[in-house]
Amino acid sequence: MAQGEQNWQEWHQHYDDPGSSLAGRLRVVQRDLRRALAEAPRADGRLRLVAMCAGEGRDVLPVLASAGDPLVSAVLVEFDPGLASTARATAAELGLSGVRVRVADAGDPATYADLAPAHILMACGVFGNVTMADARRTIAAMPMLLADGGLVIWTRGHFPDDDRDPAQDLRAHFEDCGFEELAFTRPDDAHFRVGLNRLSSRRLFSFV
Repeated sequence: MAQGEQNWQEWHQHYDDPGSSLAGRLRVVQRDLRRALAEAPRADGRLRLVAMCAGEGRDVLPVLASAGDPLVSAVLVEFDPGLASTARATAAELGLSGVRVRVADAGDPATYADLAPAHILMACGVFGNVTMADARRTIAAMPMLLADGGLVIWTRGHFPDDDRDPAQDLRAHFEDCGFEELAFTRPDDAHFRVGLNRLSSRRLFSFV
């Protein structure tokens, strides 16, 4: 476990290289999050964000700090206690009193029992570390975690030895599960994809 934790912490250090693919992905995710904060539905003016596998919170915390919206709250779910501790300290430094960091398994539905419905759900760095079957299952479960019209920001890596860009399968599955694609970023010079989708339908079926 200690070795695995150290590996994840080392992985996050690539964010510090502005020319890295991870840093490029971070810039796109933060851009899409700024858009999501402006366009997501709200409940009595309030907005709740939930981030799966949030790591150190780099995708989320600087954007929330710059937005300065006291009606936005967030829960960052992270399994690694070291990364969660860094996220918690950063949130405190930025004065984000509406942010909580939960050390928990993001793959366990029980983790979200008291968090739904979210208005923004982030799944960055998730789908590249699970099987495609698990990714599809997660997407299929997202409507249960989201408010009507809720937004999802997700990422997936792609490498030259992939027979097919796996992000294409994820895009199709989001559509099958009732999501409208608002944006999809696929840089020519990097191996990441970032999607922004809106939950547009909750119908189970329609008679024909």
